[in-house]
Amino acid sequence: MVYAIILFAVTYVFMLVFSKYRPYIALFSALLFVISGMLPVQDIIGSIDFNVLLMIAGTMGLVKLFIDSKMPALLADLVMSRVPNVQMAAVALSLFAGIISAFVDNVATVLMVAPVALAICKKLNTNPVPFIIGIAVSSNLQGAATLVGDTTAIMLGSYAHMSFLDFFRYKGKPGIFFAVELGALVSAAILAILFRHAKEKIEKDPHRTEVTDYVPSVLLLLSIMLLITASFIPNKPDITNGLICVTLFAVGLIDSVIKKRSLTALTEPLRAIDFETIGLLLGLFLMIGGITNMGVIDAAADLLAKMGHGNVFLLYTVIIWASVLISAFIDNIPYVATMLPVVTGLAGALGIDPTLLYFGLLSGATLGGNCTPIGASANITGIGILRKEGYTVKNKDFFRIGIPFTLAAIIPAYIYFWVLYGM
Repeated sequence: MVYAIILFAVTYVFMLVFSKYRPYIALFSALLFVISGMLPVQDIIGSIDFNVLLMIAGTMGLVKLFIDSKMPALLADLVMSRVPNVQMAAVALSLFAGIISAFVDNVATVLMVAPVALAICKKLNTNPVPFIIGIAVSSNLQGAATLVGDTTAIMLGSYAHMSFLDFFRYKGKPGIFFAVELGALVSAAILAILFRHAKEKIEKDPHRTEVTDYVPSVLLLLSIMLLITASFIPNKPDITNGLICVTLFAVGLIDSVIKKRSLTALTEPLRAIDFETIGLLLGLFLMIGGITNMGVIDAAADLLAKMGHGNVFLLYTVIIWASVLISAFIDNIPYVATMLPVVTGLAGALGIDPTLLYFGLLSGATLGGNCTPIGASANITGIGILRKEGYTVKNKDFFRIGIPFTLAAIIPAYIYFWVLYGM
């Protein structure tokens, strides 16, 4: 186990220091996990989340068609006509991304909203890096708001037998949805403060961009509807969401080729798929599989449980803040999967309702990914989009937004849950 922890820690340090080479570092580390036997060969396939990879690939291709249709440019025109300055444009886009992310996977949300932000930044000739970071962290925040917002929310709903409406009102009390929205309001104020110097006025242009093709927009809306619908289907294949995104991309690709009758109509959308981002996620999945196999996740969960010392408030505090810290560096899916039975056992031993610990675990694990550029798939995706546009995201650029955003969102939720479910 010690060697797995060392390799994992060294890999993350290298990825933070050498940000340009993250995909290659992650893949090389994953290879070391396999060669060393810390990740058995037979466990390789099971460690990879093909659903996420397929969803990213399909949505990236579909978003390329969406951009080419000039719909993002039109949406940018509409946003710019309704906000007074760059500061409010950044906040509005982040809130918009958050609303979508409450019902659609975080990665898909970033892929859908980022083109609008890029179009706005191009029109204003301003740096898109803080815009995209704001969109990514807002997407992560809202993932815990509803049953369909994030994989971890789906996991909790399934484990605790919670319905879609239980996230709004649970056992006669306001649910986790309102805690997330409270955090969203506070974090929006933080974003406004962070963008306080971006007071450049947005000139109102009476001319609107003309959309050349509405099919990609229809396909994107259809993807949102299908992803929401699929969340209600029990016992569906694990790659359902990925297949939805890839299938709709294929439909859009066929439509584009028929209309344009050129080879570029086929090759350009395929080239838009960011294989470096996919490679980074692939490497991370295998690394997580390695440390999980070596018992690191289980050991971390046991340590977390022992730190509570039987005191409910202390245990709740440890769970929520340790979840933030742990999820800043490892994928929250295996962590939440491991901690759910631990939390249930702790609640049973203390003779308390596990709801407080469930909601604390979900909110902490979901928001923790906003602390680092590689703490969540949405962050990795957003940075990948910026890289393809020629922008380098420095760690300090991300920390400047991600850390205060996380604190602004988690502190109100921390108080909210204790007041309603702990006192």
